[in-house]
Amino acid sequence: MNSAALGVQEYRELLAAGLPEAHDADTAEPSVQSLFTPDTHRAALYVDTTVVRGGRGVGKTFWYRSLQDRTLREIAAQEYGIDRLRRVTVSTGYGAAWKPNLYPGPGNLRQLVEEGVPPYDLWYAVLLTAFDQPELRELSEWRDKAAWVRSNPGAAERTVQRVDKEAQDKRVTHLILFDALEHLHRVRSQADRLVSGILELALAMRLGTRNIRFKVFIRPDMYDGALLHFPDASKLSSNAAALTWSRANLYGLLFHTLGNHDGDVAARFRHLTGGWQPEADGQRHVPPALLSGDEQFQTEQFTLIAGPYMGSNFRKGHTFTWLPNHLMDGVEQVSPRSFLSALQKALAETRDQYAGHEFALHHEGIRRGVQTASETRVAEVGEDMPWVRLAIEALAGRQVPIEQEKVEGLWEESRLVDALRKEAERYVPSDSQEDTLVRTGPRHPGDPALLIEELISLGVMRRRRDGRIDLPDVYRIAFNVGRKGGVPRVAN
Repeated sequence: MNSAALGVQEYRELLAAGLPEAHDADTAEPSVQSLFTPDTHRAALYVDTTVVRGGRGVGKTFWYRSLQDRTLREIAAQEYGIDRLRRVTVSTGYGAAWKPNLYPGPGNLRQLVEEGVPPYDLWYAVLLTAFDQPELRELSEWRDKAAWVRSNPGAAERTVQRVDKEAQDKRVTHLILFDALEHLHRVRSQADRLVSGILELALAMRLGTRNIRFKVFIRPDMYDGALLHFPDASKLSSNAAALTWSRANLYGLLFHTLGNHDGDVAARFRHLTGGWQPEADGQRHVPPALLSGDEQFQTEQFTLIAGPYMGSNFRKGHTFTWLPNHLMDGVEQVSPRSFLSALQKALAETRDQYAGHEFALHHEGIRRGVQTASETRVAEVGEDMPWVRLAIEALAGRQVPIEQEKVEGLWEESRLVDALRKEAERYVPSDSQEDTLVRTGPRHPGDPALLIEELISLGVMRRRRDGRIDLPDVYRIAFNVGRKGGVPRVAN
């Protein structure tokens, strides 16, 4: 490896060009250049893995879209050693994009739920539509397609058997992909029913066929809330996978992103770090193992970008470990979206306030990046689970770690139980003349001890060895909860 480094302005130019402006997976399609294959995601790409769990920003939509692209599937098959990915026929069962010819959209789903259409029949109709069932081809409305499925179980099963046999003869697997399940229905209980229907049909295909498989990308809280009351439902959990990111994976993603940007500076970066392998006719460059998975070498490279310390000396913390540690939730996970977003903010802050700094990123810029990522994460939680915001806002102005009894006392003072019950029956605007009643919230709103356990399982809280309750910085900062010596809240 070459020990030389880029200049400060070159690193800043590379970071500005390489870090995407938006980290919302719905705004950017995966590409040959952006396809990064962390080792922790291998199990999620196995064809027989039905359930892929992951929170916001960890890569669910990225993989959902990548698996629909033959070239990206080929790259994943090669890098993960999953030969079956080369022999799949992919269909979409549901996603954020509106494709009414393939599956019903949110407005249609709301109407179908109101009309009492069984979710299992509805998703069975989606499956048979992917198989080009002749009778369904003649029907334009999804209620009519679901009604046909319910009235013609024998014909439906024969179609599945025929498609399975043809796939066996061709040595391929039909893979049906599901994503964006949080958009299924505004009422959480109805979304849970729809998810349950998907998972029940997925299990039926897994047990009843050899070559028809579902892959369902889903948030952990939605999977836990699904009504899995059908036989053998536990078998879905036994082969489920999670999209997780180690610290080495996060920095590997960063360096992969920088090295796969077009331009002379990226080419110099690849030359100086050494060992990059060109693929896909030179469109994609694979970093060496040291850069994608060796933390010692990654530390050396990130130190060239951000300096060694979060201040004048090691007592302030090492930049390489400090950044992911302060983005980590209570179950020790960092989303790559938060990681890259914090770096982007750090770069903007450095250019604006510390342009003459000796490194491309100033440690105060990194702190500001973490603060901004915390605000974004809290906003996301507020959208996904509004009750979490209510529970943690009651702790504003306090310091953690804090005794559990004190937490429960603060909740009692703020009448949290009443607020949770009110939130659980909140009306939101709908497309119809009447508003939609949203029922969402914790499983045990009236039991503070169980509420704490649920927040711990979600990664919003964590319990210390002495029993006290703590909040990870990625939530603590934006909720205005203090910690002695901790990163302060963003100043308005």
